[in-house]
Amino acid sequence: MSQNQEPTKKRKAEHIEIVLHRKVTGQGITTGLERYRFRHEALPEINFADISLSTSFLGKPMKAPLLISSMTGGTNEAFQINKNLAQAAEEHGWAMGLGSVRAAIEHPETAYTFRIRKYAPHIPLLANLGAVQLQYGYDVDDCRSIIELTEADALVLHLNAMQEVFQPEGNTRFAHLLSKIEKLCHTLEVPVGVKEVGMGIHGGLAKRLFDVGVQFVDVAGAGGTSWILVEKHRSRDPILTAAAEAFADWGLPTADCIREARQQVPAGYLIASGGLSNGVEVAKAIALGADLAGFGRSLLRAATESTPEAISQQLQRIETELRIAMFGIGVANIPSLKGTDRILRVDD
Repeated sequence: MSQNQEPTKKRKAEHIEIVLHRKVTGQGITTGLERYRFRHEALPEINFADISLSTSFLGKPMKAPLLISSMTGGTNEAFQINKNLAQAAEEHGWAMGLGSVRAAIEHPETAYTFRIRKYAPHIPLLANLGAVQLQYGYDVDDCRSIIELTEADALVLHLNAMQEVFQPEGNTRFAHLLSKIEKLCHTLEVPVGVKEVGMGIHGGLAKRLFDVGVQFVDVAGAGGTSWILVEKHRSRDPILTAAAEAFADWGLPTADCIREARQQVPAGYLIASGGLSNGVEVAKAIALGADLAGFGRSLLRAATESTPEAISQQLQRIETELRIAMFGIGVANIPSLKGTDRILRVDD
């Protein structure tokens, strides 16, 4: 385990504050999903009431192919957010990711902020750790502790190299990390996945990850939150603060990541996240090859409220938009949506 007892709790609190109140969406870059449109089917030949969103992930049934992406943990506010998200996810049958559980390993008094399984006993739950921590003393036993603490179904390792460069406490030793990910995949008793944090995973990297034993990849493309811009607001280094502006458009659009990854890994389990805001974009992401679609910052404000009703209403809106999009192209279930030829690129 890492011996670096940095003020992780303080950083997590700052992240919540900045993401909620500062302009941190990538500038000059989009998800790329606006480049695609569905071919409307005037005679869908299905009943709207018969449309099914059901799917499965990690061997668990889900009511919809949707994920609340990893966001936070480590503070009391983060616990309330995670609790609200978990209750809403359980109600709607979505999967849920936790924020980095590193905070609980380094500060055991914060462990309660990640113990939300009792609020979501049936859904797929993903624990989360920065992949680079495998370079700083974290080993398989620490990962086992994370799974035991959270009662998660899988561990997702996040890749955030660019964020770490701009982060005041950044860890930037990424050399030879793939071999450590491979070792963990073949040692840990639960599935290991890998996600970006908003800069995207291209097709070639997705293939390399699956080749070493990763069981799912969240491409987490650009077009939503830029963690470079988030860290800009925390930086005490005037050079890095200025440099962050040069990287405001950095990353790979989410749509491009999905298409590339699916071409390179025809059978790999792909999650699409990064700037998604509605159910039509979910439908596009799945039609382009994703298995699940994830939402992060767009749900955060509602999750800060005292009850889960606000977040539940947002989940219901997204599901409704997804159903309507499916009806509009005449597909009755998620496998048919994934295989549809009724999506067109409009800028060719």
